[in-house]
Amino acid sequence: MTGNLVLLGVAIGQAQFTSSIRSVIAFAGFAVGLLIGGRMTAKTEPDAVWPPSVSRAMIGELSFLLAFLVGWEIAGDRPATLALDILAALSAGAMGMQTALARRLGVGGVTTTFITGTLTSLIAGFAAVGPGRSRSMMWAATLACLVIGAAAGAALFIAWRPGGPLVAVLLVAIVLALGAARRQTEARA
Repeated sequence: MTGNLVLLGVAIGQAQFTSSIRSVIAFAGFAVGLLIGGRMTAKTEPDAVWPPSVSRAMIGELSFLLAFLVGWEIAGDRPATLALDILAALSAGAMGMQTALARRLGVGGVTTTFITGTLTSLIAGFAAVGPGRSRSMMWAATLACLVIGAAAGAALFIAWRPGGPLVAVLLVAIVLALGAARRQTEARA
């Protein structure tokens, strides 16, 4: 969202209000997703590695992404402005849900929607002397996975346009399945 807010500020500063509309739409979609995800994952249940509320919220995120995928297919290669606005709102809503999920899970220093923060945590971990350094591998792996995922999504988009958004849908579905399996393992223990 940082980029959208910066673009919004630049457009306002240059009195180009019409060019700021998509940034406002993306910000609003993110805020709505964050509000829904935050409400769904509010700490109303005991702490667990994978609380049930996280699975429910991931289904919400998956719903945003599936709606995006359907819209993507309907819009085609040359989407109208309204279609682009709807797609921006849906993808930003999914990002907001993801941010709420990451926050609820409390994975320190890792967030998929604030990459600079994860990079900052990694570099700060390298500078640390003591226990903070142990998380560096997790942060490095997170950054590597983000780059690999972006590269795979872009390559798939070039090779097969419908597959672009499918990558996000599949990855969220895989994480949801792994989280559900983890929760079942916890329940048996």
